[in-house]
Amino acid sequence: MATPGNEGTGAAQYPASGLRTFGIEEELLLVDPATGEAVPKAGELLAFYVRPMDSGAGPVLTAEFQQEMIEVVTPPHSTMDGLEADIIAGRAIADRAARDVGVRVAALGTSPLPTRPHPVQLRRFVAMREEYGLTAREQLTCGCHIHVSVESPEEAVAVLDRIRIWLPVLVALSANSPFWHGEDTGYASYRSQVWNRWPSAGPLEILGSPDAYHQLVHDMVSTGVALDEGMIYFDARLSRHYPTVEFRVADVCLRPENTVLLVGIARGLVETAAREWREGIEPVAVPSALLRLAAWKAGRWGLRGELLDPVTSRPAPALAVVNALINHLREVLEDIGDLQRVEELVDDLLRVGTGAVRQLEVLHRTGDMEEMVADAVNCTVWVP
Repeated sequence: MATPGNEGTGAAQYPASGLRTFGIEEELLLVDPATGEAVPKAGELLAFYVRPMDSGAGPVLTAEFQQEMIEVVTPPHSTMDGLEADIIAGRAIADRAARDVGVRVAALGTSPLPTRPHPVQLRRFVAMREEYGLTAREQLTCGCHIHVSVESPEEAVAVLDRIRIWLPVLVALSANSPFWHGEDTGYASYRSQVWNRWPSAGPLEILGSPDAYHQLVHDMVSTGVALDEGMIYFDARLSRHYPTVEFRVADVCLRPENTVLLVGIARGLVETAAREWREGIEPVAVPSALLRLAAWKAGRWGLRGELLDPVTSRPAPALAVVNALINHLREVLEDIGDLQRVEELVDDLLRVGTGAVRQLEVLHRTGDMEEMVADAVNCTVWVP
């Protein structure tokens, strides 16, 4: 579902009120275990992979835009523990399949070593390479897309209107891509820079209604710049096939527990926004131009510097902004039963550092980028 323009199929039926479910799509890099280089083995891997007959039985593997990556898709869950088990299982399934064709999987937002991506040879992807040139040819990035269930189209757009100011914080929390073509970019999340080359990517303005959302999508496709609705790459969007809001800003996280943190926060954001909407609380009207600056700053520094305060758009220490996010979600997280777990995972992330920090520390210690990729492989499939 996270492939540019590629979502799974299924009827969109909005669920009855209850505990919101969530699921993820993690994009993983296929790497040579000897050299650390990204290698185009997805087609060969999927030719041997046997997909479970029951799509709800556990994680499944799917193709992505480039042959150097694979996607792991989980079924929906209602608990953080349940989803964590499938994240770990899905990475293990992907790594076993990768080993069968002589490679490994690494949860890295970009390839640290230079590479020339090879697209999956589908007509649509060929058309994208022709239309978007270098933007498409270089688009080898791995993200984490989070789906959270919503109860109606009206609630879904109300959620989009209210979560938009917090999305840059997710970029900072997930930052895991400091390298590009063998070079230290100076960014904690360079994936976010590469992804935003797509002309349809970025933050939404406040829309107010499903009609306004769908009219905007229609108008964007009508320009011909976006080839179809699948290429509407908003930071968060309505799923075309599922009754969910889809968060699209995060890097794939190096460690599974960091992904668990993201999904806990994402569900908290959706439920908090839905409650505000029902209570008649208007969304905070931050212009999308300022949200772009907030996202840039989050991608540049991750948690090692200042971010922009989501409400005031003024610089603030990253710790203060993360604390503001948790305080914003506190009531909902406590009601759901996720507060203690989220706080523990936040504390752990702040103590250990993001994937970007880990990559840079390993490279500094070893001086060897191949060793750094090997460490990333170990982190990807390590079971806590």
